[in-house]
Amino acid sequence: MFSGIVEAVGTIREVADLDSTRRFRVEVPAFAHELALGDSVAVDGACLTVTDVDEAGFWVDVIGTTLERTVAGRYEEGSRVNLERALRMGARLDGHLVQGHVDAIGHLMSSVKDGEFWLLDFEIPASVLAETIEHGSITLNGVSLTVSELLGETGVRIGIIPFTHEHTNLGTLAPEIGRAHV
Repeated sequence: MFSGIVEAVGTIREVADLDSTRRFRVEVPAFAHELALGDSVAVDGACLTVTDVDEAGFWVDVIGTTLERTVAGRYEEGSRVNLERALRMGARLDGHLVQGHVDAIGHLMSSVKDGEFWLLDFEIPASVLAETIEHGSITLNGVSLTVSELLGETGVRIGIIPFTHEHTNLGTLAPEIGRAHV
């Protein structure tokens, strides 16, 4: 389980496409030294298992459904990813409870600065939209957010504050290429 509060933004440093899996190394000096083999880390919201670790990063293997339902198949060297380690029982809980199971890929339709914050409109699949409520929570790239508005039968509008814009990869998404895990 995760909280949807991003601990760090890491960088994909190596990618290996194997026969039926994709393996990549995520550089995250902030907490790589605290990871152990088998730990769960949410990478853009997708719960992945640490398969190798070094002083500055860790490796994960991505297979099947995860490759189909996430943008992990599109990561390339230099991609920036939101990271969160799994929650520990008894620790303080911020954000919302997030399982780390990605349902689909959404597409950023627009990003508009409105005063000090940003309004982001995402097109999301009908299957996800059917389960989404206005003022309820949604997780985009592992960031726990509140739905500001439902956009008819196509998507959602969310607002992000400057801190979230600067400390997650949501601020780097652009409508032409902005895909997010939902």
